[in-house]
Amino acid sequence: MNSIYQSMGTSQQHSRLAYQCSKFGCYVRSLRLQGVLCTAETYVLLQQCKLERLMFIRIISDLEVNGACLLLSWHAETLLSLEFIHCQLYPTVMDKICMSVYLKGSQSHGIQQFSIKSSQICETKPLTISSGLFKILSSGKSLHLLSLRDIKMQSPFARMIIHTLLESSCDLHTLEISENNIAGWLSELNKCSTNLLALKSDIFMNSLSVLNLRENNLQKDDVVDLHKILIKMPNLRDLDISGNPVMDEGIRSLIPFISWSIQKENPLLRLTVENCELSSIGVIILLECLTNAKQLLDVLSIADNHLGSSVAAALARFLGSHVRALNATDIGLGTVGFQILEETLPTEVALSHINISKNRGGIRAAYFVSRLICRAPDLVSVNAAGNLLPPESLEVICNSLKQGTCNLERVDLTGNMHLSSNIFPAFLEFKKHGKPILVVPPNLSTSAPYDDDP
Repeated sequence: MNSIYQSMGTSQQHSRLAYQCSKFGCYVRSLRLQGVLCTAETYVLLQQCKLERLMFIRIISDLEVNGACLLLSWHAETLLSLEFIHCQLYPTVMDKICMSVYLKGSQSHGIQQFSIKSSQICETKPLTISSGLFKILSSGKSLHLLSLRDIKMQSPFARMIIHTLLESSCDLHTLEISENNIAGWLSELNKCSTNLLALKSDIFMNSLSVLNLRENNLQKDDVVDLHKILIKMPNLRDLDISGNPVMDEGIRSLIPFISWSIQKENPLLRLTVENCELSSIGVIILLECLTNAKQLLDVLSIADNHLGSSVAAALARFLGSHVRALNATDIGLGTVGFQILEETLPTEVALSHINISKNRGGIRAAYFVSRLICRAPDLVSVNAAGNLLPPESLEVICNSLKQGTCNLERVDLTGNMHLSSNIFPAFLEFKKHGKPILVVPPNLSTSAPYDDDP
């Protein structure tokens, strides 16, 4: 700044950060702040701002906590989004921070999005949890999004969060509790909350549209309890239970909810069950349920479950059910699976996006992609990376592109080390928005042999 202003012949005073903040601070709406900068001096510099979004990173010391509280108190009237990442928010600290967000002379706040990620917020011996946090949740009538990711949460804490939300009047749309260890959290909730669920859950249950429970170590028995909660969420549109070892028994427990949810007035649109230790048996049951439904599921992800080629026929039938996006990364289709997919693919497919990467399909994967391009006029992107495609695959796929690319913008063939632009340069003639449709690896390097070890 000093160098710029000197070249313009402007006084050195104008190069100072304090001057810039006083002059242009009123236009600042979003701030990402490291803990070491949470000081009284920073608070003074930012008094002209009208912050709507605050993100704090690595708040650890008392000095940093005090600085954060000053900022929160000053911007409480305009603040809409608050996020903490890699912070130490023990109960006494959390109580102090939560008290800072309340509007002056009121016991309510205007925060709409509240997130805590990769932070410590409770003490385990004995279990001590911030009362201020629960007060924030119960008094936040404008709260739309709550994200608690990787905060060392355990089952008792999770139950208290749900209890608080059930008893609150917040119009929550998105709830994320992920990367914690909360196995068994709903069993006690269902036993002691029958009346609570029936009488006090209307606002929270009816408003929730996105539920993310990724990587919480949920077991198959947890899904049985989860089902009892899910059927009380009539507007749920997006469910993610990825990374939980629920296995086939867990998916079977979820089938009644899925059957109901995709046929209700506001149907489930997105289902993600990645890395759930599912077998082809459980996934075939799921696919048959979705294929026979009257309403359409827009997005399904079954990635990172070792299913094998036996799931291919059911998957092909599902592709004819007007699903818009499918993620089938690393499910073990192999050459046999892709051959079945190609031979049984419906004549009309409504897909827009498909990810079939890391399935070691060889030339059969190329033939499937070629046929899919011809039968899916709305197709926008295909990810076929890491499928051990041989050199002739480029010509096979290009032959289908000659029949017309329609909406197709990208076919990702990276990670297939036998392909390069030198093998079949004609692929470069197929472009969309000035960019090549086919994306291949860089030119082959003889010094770096390809290793297919997963």
